[in-house]
Amino acid sequence: MTDQTDIPALPVTFRPGRTRAVLLGAGVAIFVVLTVIALLIPGLSTGERTSFIFTGALLFGVLLLLSRPKVVADEAGVTVVNIATSRRLAWAEIIQVNLRPGDPWVFLNLSDGTSLPAMGIQPGIAKAQAISDARALRALADARTPQG
Repeated sequence: MTDQTDIPALPVTFRPGRTRAVLLGAGVAIFVVLTVIALLIPGLSTGERTSFIFTGALLFGVLLLLSRPKVVADEAGVTVVNIATSRRLAWAEIIQVNLRPGDPWVFLNLSDGTSLPAMGIQPGIAKAQAISDARALRALADARTPQG
C-alpha cells in the first residue's frame, strides 16, 4: 500500500543528474581541448584543423545523446525518453516498475506483455537517487493504474 505522502506532485521529471553532468562536462572538455590543440599546433593545414574541431564536435554530440534519457510523468501518463527513442505511455499501460539489483536502469512491464527500459532512472553514479526515483515512479503508477 502506498502512502499518499510518498507520491510526488505532477508533473515530475526523473533523469540521472550526476551522470548527465559528467557526460556534458566531459563533452565540453573534449571539444575545448581538441579545438585548442587544433589552433595551437603549428604547421597544420586548414583541413587538419577542421578535422580536429569536427572530431571534438562529434564526440560532444555522442556524449550529448548519451545524456538525453529522462522519464517525465504527468497526469495523463509517462513519457520515456531513451538515447534514440521516445515513447508516450498512458498510466494504464504500466503494470509494474522494476529496478532489481544489478539492473542498469528501470524497466517498465507493460500491459501488452513487453518490457520497456526507462534509462532516465539509472543507479550508475547515484544509486540512492535512482532507488528513490524508482520508488516514486512506482508509487505514481500504483496510484494511477486500475487494479484488476
